[in-house]
Formats: sequence, C-alpha cells, structure tokens
Amino acid sequence: MNPLVSVIIPTYNRLEFLKEAIASVQRQTYAPLEIIVVDDGSNDKTEEKIPYLFPSITFLRQSHQGVSAARNKGIKQAKGSYIAFLDSDDLWLPRKLEEEMNILQANPSLSICYTDEIWIRRGVRVNPMKKHQKHGGWIYPYCLPLCIISPSSVILRREVFDRVGLFDESLPACEDYDLWLRVTARYPVHFIEKHLIVKRGGHEDQLSRAFWGMDRFRVYALTKILEEGTLSPPWKRLTIQELKRKCRILINGFEKRNKWEDAVLYRHLVHSIDSPSERGRLNPLSFFN
Repeated sequence: MNPLVSVIIPTYNRLEFLKEAIASVQRQTYAPLEIIVVDDGSNDKTEEKIPYLFPSITFLRQSHQGVSAARNKGIKQAKGSYIAFLDSDDLWLPRKLEEEMNILQANPSLSICYTDEIWIRRGVRVNPMKKHQKHGGWIYPYCLPLCIISPSSVILRREVFDRVGLFDESLPACEDYDLWLRVTARYPVHFIEKHLIVKRGGHEDQLSRAFWGMDRFRVYALTKILEEGTLSPPWKRLTIQELKRKCRILINGFEKRNKWEDAVLYRHLVHSIDSPSERGRLNPLSFFN
C-alpha cells in the first residue's frame, strides 16, 4: 500500500512520553506518509530535542493554545488522504495503522474507523468499565453519555473535516466528545475489536484531572449539535434527554458547593430546552468561562 496517512501528535511538556509515542509510530508495519508533531508551547526542551532525535518528522510549534488548536494546526499542515491522531502520552501497537488501512481501503464507503485499547493507569493495566464499551455502526446514541472514541485509536478520511469542521478551540476539555458527536451524527463508524493502542493515564497533567464538572463542556457540545438542526427526530429526543440529565447532575454539584448562580444558570437551560427561542438567548460558552 502507498503511504497515505498523516499522523498528528499534539504535545505539551511531555518530552519523555513523546519520544516513546513517536517511536511507536515509527515501528508501524504500515509506514505513514508523515509524522507531524505540534508542540503547544512546551518549556521542557521538546523544541530542542525532538527535531534532533527524530529528524524525519515535521515539527511545528505554537504558543500555548490547547490541544484543539494543536490538532487543528496539524490537520491544516497534513498532506495525507487520511488523518490519524496520537496523544503524546499514548502508544500504538505495531499493526495499528495496517489493520485500519486494510479496512478503509477495502471499504471505500467507510470514512472512519477506530480500535479497542489497553488501559494503563500509573503503570498498572486496568479494565475499562462497562460504560466505556466500544461499538460500531451508527453509534451516535452511544456517544451521548461520554466519549467512547479515543483520538489515539481513530483514523479518518480527511474530507470528513470538510463536512463537520475541525476541533472546537473554545473548549478547554471534551473537545473530542464534541467532534465525535458531529462525526457520528453523519457517518457510520467501523470498530476493530483488537487492542491496537495503549492509553496511559493517571498523570497530573491530564485534562480530565484539570477541570471539575467535565459535563459542563459536554452540555455545551450537546447544545451545539441541537442548534445545528441536523439530527433525526429520534436522535434529537435522545440528545435532549442526555442534555437534561447532564444539567441535573451539574445542578446538584453546584448546589453542594454553594454555587447558586451557576445552579440557576443550568436550571434556566433545562427550562429552555424545549423552547428554541429561549435557548437561543443563552450562551453555552458562559457555562465554563
């Protein structure tokens, strides 16, 4: 197979992890067209050491703007017909790209596929909970509660981004949840039931540890997808149900923390969900600013 894949690795102050991530791409049985590392303003000598250690990669640098901006910069630079992502703290097993490209090239109607994963937390392998179970096909309903597609596991035809847009740079977290809602609302997804990536977690700089109330960002994403007006009536009903559920969880959390103004804001959102004219006057961005 001709190399068709651009691999995008965003990074921020993860030099040691990053070296292992790049090496795992270079060990692939299917060689990518290019490896693009986007340094999001690291101050740990990433800029000095990575181009020296890996001279064949494309190294880009930007001021610290977040993972969405870093991935988007890589997408805009990429030359490949397919885009694959690898978070700098994760690893690929050697046949990851080959397995995915075999599927995509044999099925021209498919635009996205992803794989199962091994979870490592603080150096110890753990089993994902039932809620993290993976699915294939038209999986939009499974993506509503939480993000089941890991960016490191996915590969997409680049024209997908022309249709759904790039990562939302206003989101400080759950940017992948937001993107997969937009993607799975429009495309079926092929799931490869093989453990082809290693997700390493538990370290202090993970976004999931940096923010309280991650459902704030998911509420914003759900509001966005409803406003697009592209969902079928059944999926719209499911989306509204999940939006209300997440709002109630947040309301309870705010009230326990005596954050009454925030609780009132989400109560207003719940009240307005069935009234598009009222919902349109609320700015979901204000929920996490």
